[in-house]
Amino acid sequence: MKKALLIMSALLIAGSSLLAQTLKQSDQIRFEERINHALTIDPLKPSSVPSAQQDEVPIVLPTNKNINVVNILDIGTSANAYGYYAGTRSMVWYDKNLNAVANIHRMGGAGDPGGYSGDLGFDYSLDDGENWANDVEVYIAENNSGGEYYTDAARYPNFGIFNPNQSADPNESWMVFFAPNLEGPNGGWGGYSYGVANMGDPTINTKNLQSSPTGVFQALPSGFEITSDGKIFVTDLNDDLTATVFQNSIIVEKGEWSDVAEDIVYEQELIDHFTDAELGSPVDVKIAFAADGQIGYMTVLSDDGSAEAISGFKGLYPVIFKTTDGGINWDDLGGIQLGGPEGLDGIVNGLLTDEQIAELYEEPLPARVEIPYTTAFDHDIIVDANGNLHIAVVIGITAETAYSITTGIPNILGAYDIYTTDGGETWHAIKMGSLLQFRGTWGDISDDNRIQITASDDREFIFVSWNDSDLDDAEDNSRPDVFARGMRPNPWGTADLTCVEGNPEPTNVTLFSGGMWNATFISVAANTREEDGRYYIPMVYQALQNGSDVDPVQFKYIKDFYFTEADFCVVGNEEIAAVKGIEVGQNFPNPFSNATNIQVSLANASNVSLEVYNITGQKVMSMDYGYKTAGSITLTINADELPTGVYFYTVEAGNEKVTRKMIVK
Repeated sequence: MKKALLIMSALLIAGSSLLAQTLKQSDQIRFEERINHALTIDPLKPSSVPSAQQDEVPIVLPTNKNINVVNILDIGTSANAYGYYAGTRSMVWYDKNLNAVANIHRMGGAGDPGGYSGDLGFDYSLDDGENWANDVEVYIAENNSGGEYYTDAARYPNFGIFNPNQSADPNESWMVFFAPNLEGPNGGWGGYSYGVANMGDPTINTKNLQSSPTGVFQALPSGFEITSDGKIFVTDLNDDLTATVFQNSIIVEKGEWSDVAEDIVYEQELIDHFTDAELGSPVDVKIAFAADGQIGYMTVLSDDGSAEAISGFKGLYPVIFKTTDGGINWDDLGGIQLGGPEGLDGIVNGLLTDEQIAELYEEPLPARVEIPYTTAFDHDIIVDANGNLHIAVVIGITAETAYSITTGIPNILGAYDIYTTDGGETWHAIKMGSLLQFRGTWGDISDDNRIQITASDDREFIFVSWNDSDLDDAEDNSRPDVFARGMRPNPWGTADLTCVEGNPEPTNVTLFSGGMWNATFISVAANTREEDGRYYIPMVYQALQNGSDVDPVQFKYIKDFYFTEADFCVVGNEEIAAVKGIEVGQNFPNPFSNATNIQVSLANASNVSLEVYNITGQKVMSMDYGYKTAGSITLTINADELPTGVYFYTVEAGNEKVTRKMIVK
């Protein structure tokens, strides 16, 4: 990857003295790059039909890795990678009353021969994901005025299952969808396509088109929610894409079921939101409600001036709106301060280690409260059992260019749950995992970590999922697996986090499965399916053919990934420090052909061993180093007996285990 040297200088707000911050060999990505990709119009025709993919990999399951090997089912298809694109959306839904899992996408591909990518269809199961009806078309674009694209061609859809009576009869429930289209008055966008399809008989469906009203610039809705009392909310940014001028408001579509129309009828409302002139448009807006249907939150990744720009560097942060009357009125709670003296401890003292700060910055090193932080460009939200908001978002260092994030160095980005325990008065940040990569690129499109959040049915457990390419030779996030981690919030601002034998690491969901290194464009349901004490998280990803953005794609349902309560261990700020009894470095050199070394630091004296596994989970090497005193030791792996390929090595000391990947060339 091409490296750029970033020189970061800023005036300290508190001391009025010059702080020179020089980042070493890092890259920066500004948010407009992500937005421009989302506005890309996809190709008209696929170049080929995807071949069948083998999902079952012969597995010898290792006993020492934080994994849960999953089965994966082929469900629907789409004409190309744009069918599941444009960041986090509500595209997978679970309804416990119907035992229904459903997935929305644009049409085309092998399951819809000759189909048009401007049409919409569903894949759905009524037996908890065992059997599926796939590529069930419910929306057809037909307004062709002679151009290349139909003006009512649907794009990046949101959807949910509307089950007003909490019925087990699918005929009493509806799949509700809402998508932008190519009507054209707003830079090629500007229209909405929406409707419903009956769960028992999807041929009973509706189609509605809505143009942008005068003075309103409809674009790409990114927030969607169905409340417990049957209200539908959709959120969008009122952004003039032609003139690139944000209209200082958030678009909220509020829908209710009409017995007369046998459809959802929407009313549009604008919520004021003003941003820094240098930012222009915010990045992403989401909406979620509590179980009572009255307490709700909207969040927008933005800069409204309510949070301090640390060391003078402008970054993005969540700005919070709250309702307590079911969305009739919204209060602006302002932004969350990420860094600085008033920042979130889990970020200021939790994102970077002292060693990483020394690696990132030239001397003199900045103090932790002088390091500026920013969100990435996607996020997801949910409300827990106590009516408190949780924000799943990637956090990184603000780069030299305003509203940019620093990338290019492994593990300096973190997947976070930022949450409140008192209704939005104070905020806490829990790091769910470190990220090796940020953005993947396939042809003319790109996608970030696509972080998403899920709650258990009682909303007592929160789960965060994301994409990351956990490969040492990967230069971007183009060969991703799915990672997930859970937490159980408590009123003290700490949490019980999912752990395995005291090792606080996220679970690699697709490791050793058919989705390994190809689990792109993940979409995750907002609530779990629960059975026998297991919390199953419905997930779908879009498997690319040959890494192409224009070839047809296959959607894949991850059937049986779950956590249990036994997977959780108590981890708060003090506990996190206590469990770090072993630190294992990445092997060097890597890749290697002769020998490689691994640096291990022991906080306490203990027995040390090392085991090596191949990608099928077979143990190919084992070494016992005996009892070692506290301090640093170097372990060596010789490649003489290892064929070329990818391997996993696990270092065990006492009761702790750490696993990393290595490559023999």
